[in-house]
Amino acid sequence: MIPSARAAALVFTFASLGAGPSAAAADPALLKDLGAVIVLLGLPCDRLVSAARQADGSHIAACRNGKRYRIFINAEGRVVALRQ
Repeated sequence: MIPSARAAALVFTFASLGAGPSAAAADPALLKDLGAVIVLLGLPCDRLVSAARQADGSHIAACRNGKRYRIFINAEGRVVALRQ
């Protein structure tokens, strides 16, 4: 897959995550998608154990190794994960 197509697919996946109500900890599909975002961005996370949707539409994802990331779409439309 070419980089721009991968980025578009990633943005679409992340945008669709924010469309419905969040039962993040109980939704394995959400954990899998957010985990994929973290891996594609090259950040260290051995396994995603929980995620919580925030009021601003972002998600806080917690990894088994103790790292936490805030995942959101920035003003340019790119998916960003910031270490918390």
